[in-house]
Amino acid sequence: MELLNRYLDRSNSMSSVMSQDLVKEENLRDDLRYYFMSPCEKYRTRRHIPWKMGVQILKIVMITTQLVLFGLSNQLVVAYKEENTMALKNLFLKDYSGVDEDDFSISVYTQRAVYDSLFHVIDQYSRLGQLSVGPISYAEDEDGRTKLITICKEYYKRGNLEPSDKAYDIDAQLETVCMSNGPKTAKEWKTQNASFFDLDFYRLVDIKITFQLKGINLQTVRSRELPDCYSFNVMITFDNQCHSGLVKIFLDIDFESSACRDWKISGTAEKNTHYLLVFDGFVILVCITSAALCTRSIILAVRLLKRFSLFFHENFNRKVCEDDQKEFLNGWYVLVIISDVLAIIGSILKMEIQSKSLTSYDVCSIFLGTSTLLVWVGVIRYLGYFQKYNVLILTLKAAFPKVLRFCCCAGMIYLGYTFCGWIVLGPYHEKFEGLSRVAECLFSLLNGDDMFTTFAQLKDTNTLVWLFSRAYLYSFISLFIYMVLSLFIALITDSYETIKNYQRDGFPLTDLQKFLQEHKDFPVTDNGHTDVELRDSMCYCCYCRRYDGAHIDVKMLQ
Repeated sequence: MELLNRYLDRSNSMSSVMSQDLVKEENLRDDLRYYFMSPCEKYRTRRHIPWKMGVQILKIVMITTQLVLFGLSNQLVVAYKEENTMALKNLFLKDYSGVDEDDFSISVYTQRAVYDSLFHVIDQYSRLGQLSVGPISYAEDEDGRTKLITICKEYYKRGNLEPSDKAYDIDAQLETVCMSNGPKTAKEWKTQNASFFDLDFYRLVDIKITFQLKGINLQTVRSRELPDCYSFNVMITFDNQCHSGLVKIFLDIDFESSACRDWKISGTAEKNTHYLLVFDGFVILVCITSAALCTRSIILAVRLLKRFSLFFHENFNRKVCEDDQKEFLNGWYVLVIISDVLAIIGSILKMEIQSKSLTSYDVCSIFLGTSTLLVWVGVIRYLGYFQKYNVLILTLKAAFPKVLRFCCCAGMIYLGYTFCGWIVLGPYHEKFEGLSRVAECLFSLLNGDDMFTTFAQLKDTNTLVWLFSRAYLYSFISLFIYMVLSLFIALITDSYETIKNYQRDGFPLTDLQKFLQEHKDFPVTDNGHTDVELRDSMCYCCYCRRYDGAHIDVKMLQ
């Protein structure tokens, strides 16, 4: 009787342990199923409100609105700079046509024209207040005195040139002579500094005229924003480095924006600025909430992965495959967190710009633009819960590794054509003058853009180069359009067909899917890999199915 009681107690204890293991297993399976559900299914299952989805939708609306408002303001700033550049070119460059010649503004060919253009700049600067129709004035130093205009000429230290005798004697060392003065007329300059303007053109390398102006961008007042004050650092260069009989004249302007010191505006501009600051602050709050929720989800996913790995190790004495581990690490959450960080930084910069503490429009636009891009890309995550919309994501993921390897090989050929085109065709064709321009030109040709113009614009002064250019362009277009681009499209098409076949015939199951579907068999090969892992290693990609409660939604892991 005592033996029977011991046996019954042992049986009861074993049953209790088995029941506890079964409960533990079912709890883990339920948690896994719930983790892979869509937000709507989570709500139907446990009445869990999809806070993350709601925050993401709100964030999309707010960040897009913020971007549009900042973009409109930034357009006014860019338009102001471009129009001021055009106005100053017409103001200071004699006989400027309104269109730049190549990469320089205007060119002159005679000594008289050089002197006329030089003195024209001085005269126009001296009468700036009487000529300009915009709010532009001379820059002043801290003591309130007008900053001087500076003229510097750079020339060879010593030179003697006789082209008729094919003889020259040049000291290549350069000397620079500068002089500064206030806004005086050219006549006064010539009277006081006659020797300075006696130019030896065979020794002259360049002449640089620099001065500073100030202006105010008043057009932002109409947009109910506070105006910016600008400093214009103007440099006019007479370039004679080639000594070819052509003197190029450049006008470069460096804009520096700053907050106006004393301002008073009547109306709604200041009040509207306060509203925008409050809106930007609310955007930052929403982004912080979004980042916190996504970080919490990542932490919960890591904990769930540890539970699943421990369960597999205790019950089947094996590790979870790498692809199943990646399933728990949701890349969309990382993408959302990055977009939130960029949006927060961009919003802070925008608030500083609105309050006129900073003027970094370009830096702010990069942060806001990138964050908006990532936010809209993140919308694909929710479309991925529907099988018909998930084809794009699966195809991109399947094709990406093969496309990346293919681009590395094709890129070597592309770089070869880039360097070859730059060194051979650069002196004869404007589209091949720099490495970046060559790469852009070849990319345009690759897409079938502007082909005839590229052929026609080549200067046919050198017959050998002209023949080489034809062979170069014909071979590049034939190779990349008919072969490389076709293979590139074929790789993506092949991945798409593979995805379609898997969706029709079914995806190979991994350990995670088998566990969710309550499979009891986990076959192990001699080398410790499952049959699914072997099939996946042969295909270089692993596909899983996401369980959503009622059915299994397709998702690719790698």
